[in-house]
Amino acid sequence: MAKQSTNWRLWTKVLVGGIAISVGGPLLTMRLTPTEEELRSRYNPDLLKKSVEGREERQQEFDDFVTRLKEYSKSDKPIWVVVKEEEERRKKAVLGAAKVQQKEADARREEMRREAGLESR
Repeated sequence: MAKQSTNWRLWTKVLVGGIAISVGGPLLTMRLTPTEEELRSRYNPDLLKKSVEGREERQQEFDDFVTRLKEYSKSDKPIWVVVKEEEERRKKAVLGAAKVQQKEADARREEMRREAGLESR
C-alpha cells in the first residue's frame, strides 16, 4: 500500500480560512457594534432623559442582585434551591409583618372604641 502525499495546498487554505474566521469575525463584530454613547445619541430626548434618571436606580438594583448571587453561591446547594428558600423566607417575613400591623391596627381600633364609649357616657 502506497502512502499518499499530504495535500499542503488544502491544509494551507484550511488554516488561512480558520484564522480569518477566528480573528476577522470578532474584529468585524467590534467594528459594527455601536458604542453606548452612539446608541444614546440616537435616543428620543424623552427616552434619554428617562434613561439618565433611572440609571442609578438600575445600577443599584444590579449591584444588589450580584451581591445576593454571591451570597447564594456560598451555599453547597444549587443556586435555584437557595433562591427559592430565600423567596419563601421573605414571603413569611412579609406575612409576619402584615399580621403584626393588623394586630396593631386592631388594637388601635379597639382602643378608639373604648375611648369613644367612655366619652359618650
